Order: sequence, then C-alpha cells, then structure tokens
Amino acid sequence: MKQAVNFRYVALADEIQENIMEGVFAPGEKLPSLRKLRTHLGLSVSTIHQAYIELEKRGRVEAREKSGFYVRALEISPLSKPPRGKQDARPSLVKINDLAQTILSDLQSDEILPLGAAIPSKELMPIKQLSRIMKSIPAEELEGCMANYDLCTGFLGLREAVAKRMLGYACMVTPEDIITTNGCLEAVSLCLRAVASPGDTILVESPVFHCFLQLIEDLNMYVVELPGCSDTGIDPAAFETAVSSNRIKACLLNPNFQNPLGSVISKKNKKAILKIANNWQLPIIEDDTYGDLYFGDKRPTTFKSMDTQGIVLYCASFSKTLAPGLRTGWTVPGRFKNKVTRMKLNTLLSLPNINHRIVSRFLDTGAYDRHLRKLRNQIKNQASAIAIAVANHFPTDTQTTFPKGGMFIWVVLNKKIDTMTIYHKAYEHKISILPGVICSSSDRYQHCLRINCGITWSPRLEKGITLLGKLIKAEYQTKSLPV
Repeated sequence: MKQAVNFRYVALADEIQENIMEGVFAPGEKLPSLRKLRTHLGLSVSTIHQAYIELEKRGRVEAREKSGFYVRALEISPLSKPPRGKQDARPSLVKINDLAQTILSDLQSDEILPLGAAIPSKELMPIKQLSRIMKSIPAEELEGCMANYDLCTGFLGLREAVAKRMLGYACMVTPEDIITTNGCLEAVSLCLRAVASPGDTILVESPVFHCFLQLIEDLNMYVVELPGCSDTGIDPAAFETAVSSNRIKACLLNPNFQNPLGSVISKKNKKAILKIANNWQLPIIEDDTYGDLYFGDKRPTTFKSMDTQGIVLYCASFSKTLAPGLRTGWTVPGRFKNKVTRMKLNTLLSLPNINHRIVSRFLDTGAYDRHLRKLRNQIKNQASAIAIAVANHFPTDTQTTFPKGGMFIWVVLNKKIDTMTIYHKAYEHKISILPGVICSSSDRYQHCLRINCGITWSPRLEKGITLLGKLIKAEYQTKSLPV
C-alpha cells in the first residue's frame, strides 16, 4: 500500500514539473492550494503535500510560510562559474573543419539525444500556425514565387516586418537598409567577405561558435581569440590591447547570450568597445541571433543601436525562435550595404521567397511576441532543470555558466579530462555532446562541453544527463580524480 501512495505523489510531482517546464506555471507563480488540487484530482491532501515537498527537493518550487508553494526559477548556477581565460591575443590559423563536420553530422539522427545541438525542440516551435499560413497563401501568389526571382535584397514584406521589430532594440532602420538571407550564418558570411579578404585577421570572443571558426578557416583568414567572461563577455581594455597589438581587419562578435558562453556584454562595455572600433575604423559584425531569448524583463541593447558611423554590420535570424528549416535571416550592414548586396548577387542572386512570405505573415499576425514570451519561459525553466541535473550528477569540481538568456550552458571539467573521449563514449549510448575543442583554434577548451537548453525537459533528457554524469565520473576515476 505504501508503494502505491509513493507512486501517486511521485507521478503527481512529475506531472507538475512537466507543466512548469512547458510554461503552464511561470517562475514566481503560486501553485494551486492543497485543497483545490484535492477537489480537482481526487487525491488526498497528504499525497499532494508529499508531491510539493518532492518538487521542493528537486529545486523546482519553494515553500513560503503561511502562503503556499511557488515556482522557483534558478537564477544562478548551483556550481561555481568558470573564470575568464588567459589572454593570448595572437593571430592563428583555424583547423577544425573535419572534426566539426563529423560531430555535427552525428546530430542528424532522431535516435540521438542532441545535447550538443543548437536548436529548440520542435514542440517549442509554432509549427502548426506556420503550416496554416503556408496553406493560406493563394495559388496565384505561390505561382508568382516559383516563376520569378525576388529582389536581391529580399522579399519586401519580410523586410518591412523586420524593420518594425528592430525599432527600439537595434536602431531606426528602413526596409531599404535590410538584406534578407538564408539564415544568420549566411548573413555573417556575406558581411565577413564584404569587409575582409584571405590572409586578414578577424577578432572573436573565445570560446567561439564553431561555425564562425569553420567560416574563417574556409575563407583562409586568421583569427585572434579574446577570452570572454561568462557574465560580461570581452573586456574593453583587453579589446583595445588586442586591436592595437594586431592588424585586425574586422570583429565578429555575438554580444547578447553568446554561443557557447551565454554572456552578455553590458551597455557600458558595448559603448566602450564601439568607441575603440570607431577610432580604428574597425567593422563589427554583430550576431544577435539569441537577442530575443532573454530571461529577464528587458531585451539587451545592441551595438547597432549605438552605431552612428555605419560601422556595425548587424546579423540575425528567426532560426532559434520560429523554425530553423525556414532559413530566414537578415543583415543591416550599414555603410557596407552595397558590398554585401553585391556579394549576395554574385553567389545567390535571390532566395526561395516562399519561406520568407510565411515568416512575414506570421509576424504580421502579432503572434510572434506571444510565442516569444512562452518560449523564453520554457527555455528558462529547461535551463534551470538542466543546471540542477548537472549539479546533481556531474563531479563536484565542475564549473558551469547559467545564462540570462539564449540556449546554452557551458560546462568546464577538470583540465585532465578530454571531452572528445567523453563525446565518443556518450555517442555509444546515443547521446551527442558538443566538445569544447571545436570552439577554439587552439586546444584550450578540451576539458569543456556545451549543453543545449532548447531540448524539452523529459524523462529521456533527465536520464541522458544522469548517464552523461556517470560517464564523466568514470573518466575521473581513470585519472584518479575525486568525483
């Protein structure tokens, strides 16, 4: 009889936790009273109270005296945060493509738990709404899309919708200032080729998004990696030292919820960095892909919002917030618009504008902001649950970030651990991680890994993180390290 009661309260705790993960209960919201749930579910007050106590043990809720139980949002990592890396601002060649391609190809199977991916679960995307919009496009309009090229700068309806959205958080732009692209990476690629040439040196924040390194490698450019802090990103003084000590041609920065650290460069530091860039006439390619995924009350500011000289080439997309398969991105390249337009004309001519019509119509409905509010809450709760799971199952000397937005937790293990070894062992159990070695042109992050918080919380995810922790602890034991 006791086992049956235990099963009921655990099952109820699991169900409430799932509702929290899905955003049914928001952080800070009071959960239903014991008596209300007793009437609604037909369970005893004791069973419901045990379920709430179980959730409190898991770190999902908190009890407030004479008030009840409230949803708890984890604001800081339960483990210590990694410190800023040592600065070694010297140009180097990039050689990560073969390794990165192997790792990324492993994410394509549905049988693999994609802890190393960089997209939200499909359950978090408005797929049904987008499908309805696609079906509602008149046949005549679809025929026109298929029979003609669109403007090189992109579908006007999408550029108009993007210009409206950018008002306030980025800058005052017109549709004519915007060039649509096949996702953000293509926007970055076009901008990078417009401001730099083979043999030039590009400054990035380290650890860096591996696709940026692949792009720089393919363009035969050098890279200077400036170590970032998990809270504040790159330091303006270190930035000025790097710029004055090297022949930097352009900067490629991800200042809001940086991939993979999750850091945000403060408005004050953005102003200081932009001032230095202006003094050196140094273009800044700004990737703001994750800017809409803030967990707080306010979207962080952008370099572009402070750009008075047209030196910032702003890039973004809807791949992380709507649907990655629609490949809808854009750039506002400032004074470099003509060069970027020519690059696009010479390589792409035009884009498949049906996708961009779908996105523009979704934006016109006004549903995007409602969707974002729910998505941000879901990812924040998933990040909280994952951070707790990492703290519970990884070695005690593990260091983690807990971002204030975006989709990633950066995990730092003991320096004696090679996460490529962990990657291979985890893959045998159908778990894919992103080892830190591909987030640098050096081997400085061999003991690190990135975890995707865009995955819907589920028993499968919880089991996957638990198993990953066991594999890491087993590796610790082979190195005679305390776990």
